[in-house]
Amino acid sequence: MSTKIEEIVEKLKSLTLLEASELVKRIEETFGVDASISAAPTNFSAVNSGVKPEENVPEEKTEFDVIINEVPASKRITVIKVVRSLTSLGLKEAKDLIESVPKPIFESVPKEKAEEVKKLLEDAGASIIVK
Repeated sequence: MSTKIEEIVEKLKSLTLLEASELVKRIEETFGVDASISAAPTNFSAVNSGVKPEENVPEEKTEFDVIINEVPASKRITVIKVVRSLTSLGLKEAKDLIESVPKPIFESVPKEKAEEVKKLLEDAGASIIVK
């Protein structure tokens, strides 16, 4: 091999999996090729070395559901007020929601919003589950 190719190979060895993935995407875009795993030889070193492909890494959850699990009778009015301030529900709808727990109050919200809602409702006296 030429020294130029040897230098490139040595640099490639030092890449992390994330950097290698970004490099493959960039090469595919630049040269209009497809470097998918189906086109790769079966004795690919990452497969044989026991390194798991990035596709098997579970994605971090980004959307959460906030569920009112339980509301003590003594805290119902306070929780209804908080529910109304967090949502666009009217008094009757908020009351119905509180009476039919466990019930989701927010679905598919970001982690920060889910934590904020959970804190407000727990401070009001409700038992909350974030999934």
